[in-house]
Amino acid sequence: MPNTNPAAPSAPHPESGIIRVTHADLPLCCPRPADTLWNMHPRVFLPIEDEPNREAVCPYCGAHYRLED
Repeated sequence: MPNTNPAAPSAPHPESGIIRVTHADLPLCCPRPADTLWNMHPRVFLPIEDEPNREAVCPYCGAHYRLED
């Protein structure tokens, strides 16, 4: 599950639950380094920059990411 700390760059957008990421966050992996340890699953890399809609969903936890820049 993604970190829900609003100050963290991986915080979900409040209206949609989408985690906005930038090119600085690439390569994108889930769970993110700031996520809590008790909540982690095996790390998976998500090729978000190759997707036409620039979005990716984690196959383990369902976290929805969107590349913003």
